[in-house]
Amino acid sequence: MPRIIDVVEFTDESGREMVHRIPEQGSGDFRLGSQVIVREQQAAVFFRDGKSMDVFGAGRHTITTANMPVLSGLIGLATSGRTPFTAEVYYVSMRTYLDLGWGTPEPVTFRDADLGMVRLRANGVYSMEVGDPALFVNKVVGVRGIYETSEIEGMLRGIIISKMTDLLGEIKIPFLDMPAKYDEIGAGTKAKVSDDFKQMGITLKTLYVRSISPTEETAKAIDERAQMGAIGDMQKYMQFQAARGIRDAAQNPAGGVAGAGVGLGAGLGMGQMMAGAFSQAMQPPQQSPAQQAAPTAPIGGGPTPEVMTPTEAAAYLKVAEADVMSMITGGQIKAKQMGSSYRISKKALDDFLNS
Repeated sequence: MPRIIDVVEFTDESGREMVHRIPEQGSGDFRLGSQVIVREQQAAVFFRDGKSMDVFGAGRHTITTANMPVLSGLIGLATSGRTPFTAEVYYVSMRTYLDLGWGTPEPVTFRDADLGMVRLRANGVYSMEVGDPALFVNKVVGVRGIYETSEIEGMLRGIIISKMTDLLGEIKIPFLDMPAKYDEIGAGTKAKVSDDFKQMGITLKTLYVRSISPTEETAKAIDERAQMGAIGDMQKYMQFQAARGIRDAAQNPAGGVAGAGVGLGAGLGMGQMMAGAFSQAMQPPQQSPAQQAAPTAPIGGGPTPEVMTPTEAAAYLKVAEADVMSMITGGQIKAKQMGSSYRISKKALDDFLNS
């Protein structure tokens, strides 16, 4: 004989469980007169045939046809008005969940006005609460079939990351300017995410960006760019280097005064020669009138191929081959896979550059 549940209640001792199902497996047997105990910041949703039926707020309730009009109608159809009846009860926490974390599981590639291409990671925190328990149970439990807290948090993180990636692609803020725009990025992401959360009965309270950081390859490119900017005037840089050499020579006791004098002359002469050489190297090469009139030859001495390998595409875009593969797998560049190889049309690359 089936076990009839006369008293339904749930206490979340961990304080982190968003949804709890009674019974944990299968359906329970209830009858008119059963007691439903709902604590503060809880809602009890009766669920049957893939959708939520009736919702109980905080308090002690006795199941009657008066307070369960939707489910009692189904009881009458299914059981000719007799009880017990089968259903599940989902206790939904109505508290505000604070400091929930989100972050990109893998770096995301963006086009950058200063650095060309950048691969970035992002993370932050958000807070939310269930605003409509019946809608939440219908959309999350009924449609997606999940009710474990870890699964729900994973689903919400996925939505946040998707919307933030879309936002960064739209606003095109250079990476070096992003730290000053964290508040704007967080507010824009919250606006995009709120509608998706609302359709599942969830209210997004806050969303903050904690960090947007580059991958090791992108950080190296930033360091190189910073070093070139710090050098600035090559003449002054080489004079500074020569002065350091003189200081080191003067501090060498084995060389004595003569060694210091030799170091002084050698340092100044070498500094002047290298400064001149570096200054010339930093200047664009002078072209003859014939060279200036001639069109620039494509890489390899021939026309750009209409179909390219990832290596050729990387040379065409002037980026690393790994960046090209990342954009192919990310769907930003259309490519044709043939076995383990990829081929990319010049038109696909031109469309990407012009997008």
